[in-house]
Formats: sequence, C-alpha cells, structure tokens
Amino acid sequence: MPRPKKMRLVSEYPLMSGYLPENMQPTGTVELSVEGMEAIRLSDFEGLPHEAASVQMGISRQTYGRILAEARKIIAEALVTGKRIRFGGGMYTLHNGHRRRRHRGRH
Repeated sequence: MPRPKKMRLVSEYPLMSGYLPENMQPTGTVELSVEGMEAIRLSDFEGLPHEAASVQMGISRQTYGRILAEARKIIAEALVTGKRIRFGGGMYTLHNGHRRRRHRGRH
C-alpha cells in the first residue's frame, strides 16, 4: 500500500490562471500544479537552495527536487512546443491555513 501524500505548503495561489504563447494558436495545454509553481518560485525566482525551499514547503529535500524537476519539464514542453500553461491542481495547503486538495484533470 503506497504511503499517503503529504500536503505541500505554498505561500499563495498563483495570481493568474495560466500563460498563452504569443502570435500563434496554442498546440495544446499542459497543467502546472500549484506546488510545482511554488517550487519554481522558490528556486528559480527567489534563489533559495533546495534544502531551504523544501523546509519552507514542509516536505523532504528529495520530494522537493522531484516536484521542481517535473515543473521545469512541464514549462520546457510548453515553451518548445507552443502549448498553453494552465496553473492548478495538486495537493497543497496555503500558509494561511486554508487547505486545498485538487488532483490533475479535475476542476
């Protein structure tokens, strides 16, 4: 029996719902989870080391690395193939205590 997933702490829900390629019709859509967006923000925007970022999200360093790698792959796929990026889904809790639990593909 797999171990239950631990809720990830995120600072806030993304301010926008997604991104679209400019000057072309999107070739599809990829979904970036809320915790994936938080991992990108902490490492690539804030410049935090993985250890500090994982503590801030309340997860292990290894789990953080996996979430970050998956988020970067999703973003790379969208940039290279001209897909729309939609933010949402995942298992997370906002720092202010509001709990959210969304799975990919459900709204």
